[in-house]
Order: sequence, then C-alpha cells, then structure tokens
Amino acid sequence: MSTVSDTTKTAAETVLAGLSRKKEETSKTEDAQTRFLTLLTTQLKNQDPMDPMDNAQVTSQLAQISTVDGIERLNIMLGKIMEGQQSSEALQAAELVGRGVLVPGKGLLLTDKGAVGGFSLETPADKVTLNITDANGLDIAEIDLGAFDTGTHNFQWDGTALDGSRAADGKYTVTISAATAGEPVNAEMLQLGAVTSVVRGPKSIDLQLGDMGIFKMSDIRQIL
Repeated sequence: MSTVSDTTKTAAETVLAGLSRKKEETSKTEDAQTRFLTLLTTQLKNQDPMDPMDNAQVTSQLAQISTVDGIERLNIMLGKIMEGQQSSEALQAAELVGRGVLVPGKGLLLTDKGAVGGFSLETPADKVTLNITDANGLDIAEIDLGAFDTGTHNFQWDGTALDGSRAADGKYTVTISAATAGEPVNAEMLQLGAVTSVVRGPKSIDLQLGDMGIFKMSDIRQIL
C-alpha cells in the first residue's frame, strides 16, 4: 500500500511542478507587457502638448512589445520541442538496452563462439585487410576481407591465428588498412559493445556500453 501511495505522491508532485512552471512563464510574459504599457501610458500623459508623439512613434513602440512577446513565446515553444525530442530519444535509446552495437574503437573480444567487429569506409576499397594483435603487441592474425563499398560493415573472426592454431579467448586490438588501385582509403575501426543502460545527460541521451564506457547516440554506426 505504501508503494502505491509513494508512486501517486511522486506523480502528483511532478504534475504540480509542471503546472507551476507554466504559470511562472505566463506570469513573466504578462509582467513584461504590463510594464511596457505602463511606461507607454506615462509617456503619453507627460508628453509635450506642443510636440506630441506621432503615430509612427506609438506604432513603433507597440511593435517592440509585440516582438518581445513573440520572442518569449518562441523560446518557450523551442524549450518544449527540445524536451519532447529528448523524451523521444530516451524511448528510442531504451529499446537498445541489451542490443549489440558498433561504435568507434579498435577492441575485439574473442569468445568460444568467435569475435565480431566492424569498420567504415569513406570511399569504396578493392582491398581491406585487418591486422589483429594481442595485449603485448604481437601479431596474432591477418584477415584479407576483399573489396567493400562505402559505408559501415561488420566482420567475424573465428579465432584462427597466423600459424593455423586457435588463438586464446580474450581481448585483442585490430587495425585496418584499405586501398583502391594501390591508393589508401580512409577507414575507421569499430568495436562491438552491448548497451547496458541509458544515461540522460544535460544536453543529450547517452548510452552505457558496459565497461567500455558512455557513448553518444551519434557514435552508434550499426545495430546488430
């Protein structure tokens, strides 16, 4: 019973806080309008009868308050749009929890079922080669993947080492070389990570990928 009461209390407090914020925003806008109209009325009362304000001056000042009011309303609207966008991003990010994603990085984890990694190419390449090294920097494997088009791609490694044996399970480092007609092609290595939680930062929705750390949504190159 206490759980239900606590939940209801929290929901009520959230609603009340939202209503209070909207009331405060409306009050600020109305106060600004009131101050301006009071100032304009005072000017009209105390103007020189021999040199009264012309219609152009009055119209100009009325246009100013209209502009200020419009800007304030626009700022409020943009704030609500940003809040809505963040909420939408949070829902999308929540659907990724438990999923595997490829993000920038050179790490490669070999398990008894093999390893999965990725890479992206800025332009097509007719030759893509991966070099895998261990924690000591020793060459473990070299994989000739062949030709690939522009974009993001994933690959699998069964653990076969240079000497034909199977490499030990664990963490490795991968570097990539890509070329077309002998000319280098810009390429980026990607590593696999599992989304474990969603982190709502001050400006964006981020993803926690286990012990790999926190990544932005824009860092995700591919969802597996």
